[in-house]
Amino acid sequence: MMLDKQAQTEIASYVGRLLRDSFGKGPQSIFVSINRPFVVLYLKHFLSPTEKILLHQDQIHSIQSTRDLLMKSLIPEIKAYLLVFAGMKIGEFYYDWGLHNHSGVMVGIESGDDDEPISLESDYTGKEELHREISTISQQVEKKPDEVHSFLINERNLVVIRNGILISIEKELIRIGHEESLRLAKRNLEKSHLHNNGHFQSFLNAKINDVFVDWDFHLDKSVIVFILNPGQ
Repeated sequence: MMLDKQAQTEIASYVGRLLRDSFGKGPQSIFVSINRPFVVLYLKHFLSPTEKILLHQDQIHSIQSTRDLLMKSLIPEIKAYLLVFAGMKIGEFYYDWGLHNHSGVMVGIESGDDDEPISLESDYTGKEELHREISTISQQVEKKPDEVHSFLINERNLVVIRNGILISIEKELIRIGHEESLRLAKRNLEKSHLHNNGHFQSFLNAKINDVFVDWDFHLDKSVIVFILNPGQ
């Protein structure tokens, strides 16, 4: 089910206000894509004046850490709004930032019957090749995923889900309280591999404007989002 344009505009407006109130400056634009059970929010031109100074000083870790802290309080509010306004009970929530592009993404996945597979998975150009490449990159960085699934939300949003990606040392780091450090390290490492890979555009026959990645360590699960510009 696709929510109408007015609903998408209302969601974008609400999240924009929420970010502006918390960060002092909101995104210039937010593009909302809903194809249940997924909602994807793509943020453009999102960088506060203070963050711009920190970015020029190469203080990326400081920006990411601060944003992670703020998002902990914002995610419950966004989930509550989506439940009331769109009737979407969001079980999983992921986000990531493209600081070099002043961009960001948020992904919500509705909670449902764990035994019921997501029916949205569809064929698209380059799907098998993309799955193989994602598995190869994952193996280089940590381990080959137990499962890879992908969902073309619309022509501009491709969501890839990996299950079973953590190795034993990572699970132990999480257990002893180093989850945030692990997240920052994996974010930098994986994104360098994803951004520097020239194969994805040829597989998908589309220009890739942005790539984002986030994890739910307790579910041993990761979400990758490709923002596409089809036909280029």
